[in-house]
Amino acid sequence: MIDQAGQALGAFYACVSIVCFAAYALDKRAARTGRRRTPERTLLLLGLIGGWPGAFLAQRTLRHKSSKRAFQMKFLFTVVLNIALAVVIIAGLRM
Repeated sequence: MIDQAGQALGAFYACVSIVCFAAYALDKRAARTGRRRTPERTLLLLGLIGGWPGAFLAQRTLRHKSSKRAFQMKFLFTVVLNIALAVVIIAGLRM
C-alpha cells in the first residue's frame, strides 16, 4: 500500500510531468514556426526536478529532441540523477 509520502511524490511527478510535456510541445511549435525556442537547459531542468516522465512521453509522441544524441545523453543523466535522489529521499522518509 502506498503511504501518504508516496502519494505526494506521485502527485508531484505527475504535475511536473504535465508542465514538462507542455514545455516540449511549446518548444516544438516554436521550432516549426521560427519563434524563440525554450533553452535546452530549461527542458533538462524540468526533467531533473521530476518531469522526466512527461519529457520522455513528449520526446516519443512529438518526436522532439529524440534524435539529438548530445541532448539525449544529458537527458539520461538527469533521469538517473532524479531517480537516485528520489530513492534517497524515500529511504530517508522511511527511517
